[in-house]
Amino acid sequence: MNKNTCVLSVCCTLISVFGFTQQDNETNTQQLDEVVVTSSRFEIKKEDSGKVITKITQEALKKLQGKSIAEIINSTVGIEINGTKSNAGQNLSYFVRGGRNRQVLVLIDGIAVSDASQIANNYDLRLLNADQVESIEILKGASSTLYGSGAATAVINIKLKDASEKVITANFKSVLGSNQSQSDNNYHIENFQNSVSINGTVSKFNYLASFGNQFTNGLSAVKNGPEKDAFNAINGYLKLGYKISNAYNVNVYGSFDKYKADFDDGFMFQDADNMIKTNQHRIGISSNYKYKNGSIIVNAVTNNIERDVTSNYPNIYKAKSYLMDVYNKYNFNDVFYTVLGVNYQDNRMESFEVPFGSTSLEQSISPNDATFTVLDPYVNVVYTSNFGLNINSGLRFNNHNEYGSHFVYSINPSFKKDVTFGYIKGLVSYSTAYITPSLYQLFEPTYGNKDLKPEENRTIELGAELGIANEATMSVVYFNRKETNFIDFVDLGNWTFQYNNVENTFIASGIELTADYKFSKKVNIAANATYTKVEDDLNLRIPKIKVNTKFNYQVNKHFFVSASYQFNDKRNDAFYNNVTFTNEEVSLNSYHLLDVYMSHKLINNKVTLFANVTNIFNADYEELYGYTTKGRNVTFGFNLSF
Repeated sequence: MNKNTCVLSVCCTLISVFGFTQQDNETNTQQLDEVVVTSSRFEIKKEDSGKVITKITQEALKKLQGKSIAEIINSTVGIEINGTKSNAGQNLSYFVRGGRNRQVLVLIDGIAVSDASQIANNYDLRLLNADQVESIEILKGASSTLYGSGAATAVINIKLKDASEKVITANFKSVLGSNQSQSDNNYHIENFQNSVSINGTVSKFNYLASFGNQFTNGLSAVKNGPEKDAFNAINGYLKLGYKISNAYNVNVYGSFDKYKADFDDGFMFQDADNMIKTNQHRIGISSNYKYKNGSIIVNAVTNNIERDVTSNYPNIYKAKSYLMDVYNKYNFNDVFYTVLGVNYQDNRMESFEVPFGSTSLEQSISPNDATFTVLDPYVNVVYTSNFGLNINSGLRFNNHNEYGSHFVYSINPSFKKDVTFGYIKGLVSYSTAYITPSLYQLFEPTYGNKDLKPEENRTIELGAELGIANEATMSVVYFNRKETNFIDFVDLGNWTFQYNNVENTFIASGIELTADYKFSKKVNIAANATYTKVEDDLNLRIPKIKVNTKFNYQVNKHFFVSASYQFNDKRNDAFYNNVTFTNEEVSLNSYHLLDVYMSHKLINNKVTLFANVTNIFNADYEELYGYTTKGRNVTFGFNLSF
């Protein structure tokens, strides 16, 4: 810790000396109030929202070039995405407030996305290309009243880029980098990323087309494996929009996302010629009709995903989902904001495997059986007074064809007091959520259980925020989450296993701290810390304490430097012992990481050169027991816009 602090101080000093030798032509810019939408579906100032929400803007994303969406989100308060520091093809696990993948809901442009063939019904962030993203909002707490099943611990709302107002705009980015473990110091170029986009507006018509690819090699998936395991991804996105009138516009879009990842034998922890191929195709339409004091939004999307697993136990999984969300937003004199909507989902899956004694794939789950539909009417009301009181509350009635009906609700009062130096805000929240059993958990012929009930969550939040005008914000939030009807993979005896609801009630609680201080137009520092207390049955891979800090220095209008530090406390992990034929727990040591990023703009800001050094001290640690962890790595690239 002292060593990291010392080096960070030296880096800052050197940067400062360099900065004073540059000509500073930086112009003054007006600080705009940060606006969020995920907490209520209305655009409101973040300081007026009583929800616990983090926003990653386009400006911030431009200073994180070369990183994946999962890596970017992993540095925000209260979130641990396990797998981001391992081989590029490593499965990702989302841990928020003691929860798991199935309790984190991902939205793309406000539309829920999931993979109905996954055991946890979760969405794989490896399918997304960071270059297509405009901004990210992360909403903490139970949010099923607005977003339905899975929104139990967090909602990650990823907004994709819109078309430029110019007739034509183009962007090209290329990244090269190393990809090595702590024991390798050769720094071969093993990470290649490229993306290109073209977009614009012609009269009432707008368009955006983008394509990206990544190829990463150099690391074995398992720690002791000498064979390299490659990861290859391609992404394509097309969006067309038409402004029919000043009141009505419509957009249609389509995308494909594919990746191919080599992986090893996780039971024996040895090299294997295994591979997983995942293909996703999305087609959607969105429209917005504005009328006096309100608007009607219609979003509809169909999503097809296929995963082909090549190993000693080959499988094919296919998932199809259709979702439509129709809601009306109405503003009563800037005091009452209401959302009244209905959400419809149709999900189905099928799988193929090789039965015992056979040599060919056969259907194991039929889409005629493994299907469910959801119809959810919901309402949300936001009250904003002129004396500081704000109330956000909602109600949702979930109707599921497999387990029946279910109510969820939330109430979130907050109070903001304007003072001479800024504002002081306090918030309280009580909200409930539900997580539907996945199709795999319901219909898998050996382990499935059609009698499963939905998991239920209750979350209480207490928080305070202090804002110093144009200088700093600081917040502290306490959360307490109760989980019932937990779905677990249960040993029924005689080598029989099945998914069942656990009768026990589990509690997760903790504190989230954030601080952001702007020393000047050039220098700011941001930090966050999370303390999470979970019961033994839930604490797999969850650090009790996690800290992130970031120091940003805009040397002049062309040159930018930042240093990022992360501390992860020791965690518990588990592995299957193939000698004793039992699962064993192991404790993984805590670790410290220091990264440095820098960028320089050229040719009237049309070209940006950037470089990133991660894990500067080459810390030797394990993110996952038995798997390879990245050591010190260097990436560099350029971004061209015109």
